[in-house]
Amino acid sequence: MDVPLYAWFAVLAAIVAMLAIDLFAHRRAHVIGVREALGWSIVWVLTGITFGIVVWNAWGAEFGQQYFAGYLIEKSLAVDNVFVWAIVFASFAVPREYQHRVLFLGVLGALVLRGIFIAAGAALIENFSWILYVFAAFLIITGIRMLLTRDEHVHPERSRTLRLFRRFVPMTDAYHGQKFLIRRAGVVVATPLLAVLVLVEVTDVIFAVDSIPAIFAVTSEPFLVFTANAFAILGLRAMYFLLADLVHRFRYLKLGLSLVLVWVGVKMALLDVFYIPTPVSLAVVAAIITVSIVASLIATRGQGRHEVEATPAGAFRIATDEELAEAEPLFRRSRQLTRT
Repeated sequence: MDVPLYAWFAVLAAIVAMLAIDLFAHRRAHVIGVREALGWSIVWVLTGITFGIVVWNAWGAEFGQQYFAGYLIEKSLAVDNVFVWAIVFASFAVPREYQHRVLFLGVLGALVLRGIFIAAGAALIENFSWILYVFAAFLIITGIRMLLTRDEHVHPERSRTLRLFRRFVPMTDAYHGQKFLIRRAGVVVATPLLAVLVLVEVTDVIFAVDSIPAIFAVTSEPFLVFTANAFAILGLRAMYFLLADLVHRFRYLKLGLSLVLVWVGVKMALLDVFYIPTPVSLAVVAAIITVSIVASLIATRGQGRHEVEATPAGAFRIATDEELAEAEPLFRRSRQLTRT
């Protein structure tokens, strides 16, 4: 696949433009409702599909199918991110109007980190072809482990990352709007929102360790791996606000995701023995995810939307008007005294 340099710059420019539009549209903190989340979800999905059509027309059906297979895998695995975010937000009692800012920065960091992971993975595959078998074994083991532990829940309050953060970073227990840092009595301290952002970023790193090898199972083209990841991740914020209150209804999704990981791991392991066509891989992944979602919705029919319940990570609250007024400017301008 011959990808000209301008195509990379065009994709990066499009991603930056979409992020800027999203930031501008949500510049004011507000609670994002289901209708707004649904609208943005449709926009992001159509954007990803449109790019896949461009790839199909520019580089042929095989690469187009590889992109869509990778996009579907990443989109499916990303749903697990949404569920973990919901638990983290519930554990920290993050006001809904502040959640988008955290997710925006979280997704921005995820794009950068995954770009680094993809470059490293492509370099490893280019220089050490046997690494594919390591990826395959890792995916199969991860899928089996996810299958066996699918009923276990995430506990942010027990997170080692949170313990380290609290040990080295002074933190207040009050949310000061959308600020991550404030100055109080001359000392810069973190708000709980910064701790949540750190947990979101660490969570994505953990999920990237699974998803990046998974997409290399369907395509070895770095351009397709990165773009499938990017367009799948860009819609995660809207997906979160759409599905966060429906986590309890996706009972069998984790079972489906574990089977997807095992499937792509087996496909990668058999690469030099038996080639599985991309359309077959795409159909199998789509079938697994569809069946798991439909079965979940049937098993939980009649259950409505409700917030996720989680063990509190602390007694967090919203800062009072007095505390907001007492907060000092984070950055102080240095004043130079002049003598006259």
